[in-house]
Amino acid sequence: MKPMPSFKFPISNFLLILALSLPAPAQEPLGPAIKVDVNLLLLEATVKDRSGRILKDLKQDDFLLDADGQPQSISHFSRDQLPLAVALVLDLSGSIEPFLRPLRYATLSALKSLKPEDQVALFTFTDDAQLRVPLTRDKRDVSDQIEDLLAGGSTNINQGLYDAAQYLRREAPAARRVIVLISDNVPTAASVNHDAVIEQALEADAAIYSIKVPGRNPPEARLTAKLLGRSSNITKMTSETGGEILDMEKEGSLFLSLQTLIERLKTRYTIGFYPAQQGQTAGFHRINLRLHPSFGGKGRDYSVVTKTGYFVSPSRASSR
Repeated sequence: MKPMPSFKFPISNFLLILALSLPAPAQEPLGPAIKVDVNLLLLEATVKDRSGRILKDLKQDDFLLDADGQPQSISHFSRDQLPLAVALVLDLSGSIEPFLRPLRYATLSALKSLKPEDQVALFTFTDDAQLRVPLTRDKRDVSDQIEDLLAGGSTNINQGLYDAAQYLRREAPAARRVIVLISDNVPTAASVNHDAVIEQALEADAAIYSIKVPGRNPPEARLTAKLLGRSSNITKMTSETGGEILDMEKEGSLFLSLQTLIERLKTRYTIGFYPAQQGQTAGFHRINLRLHPSFGGKGRDYSVVTKTGYFVSPSRASSR
């Protein structure tokens, strides 16, 4: 019987085949890896003392939470850990034309203080809304787009906010979602009611903030705004979704307004809870977030800026 022929197989070839057959190593995430259960409801909160100063060093045990009047157990607690998805919603009506040039510098400078993994999108609106820059980590891309924009037309604030909320819900399901309206807050056109905007923002878990700039509005525009005030209530849309209105004239400049806003976002607490069975039914569910009684009374000794409740759509309720 003839001996079997011997084959010399270079060890380097063997190692190459072995390396190709092994699964590729997992890539490092860009930001902190935080897993959030789909049934976990999250809310963002900023806490201020009586003088308006931000309380930055609160712990989970300092908070108490009720939903529909029932005490809830807090299952998740963090501060500025989850990545941000910010939709800038810019008024392009003629009344804010003087602020477009300083706005580019303000966004370029202020957005640098966001985390590298945070994303920003740019919407503009006049009589209708338009997505100019999809969510991106390249903050310069947003500021560069602003430089080429031209102002002119009416002011359909609600449509811009509504479209931004829909977009964030679809494109950023795992991020903390924030809508930043930059406008003189004088609506001269309306297509959706502010209640529909609030519902859409609550479904998207998106807080609406407003940076109010002084606009150049003729008397007829102010009259139109007064008539539309019932359907475009900026104060209601910000307060019920957990946001605030920052007045540029009080803050000092657009840059300082944006910087203040970003600092607020960095000091917002993320609080998560699993609602009881009745809290998963379709409709609006009211929440009350407060501090331990040792901090005093809510509204007297401190204030909590957060959304007033959450909305469960029929489709989400049926899938739970």
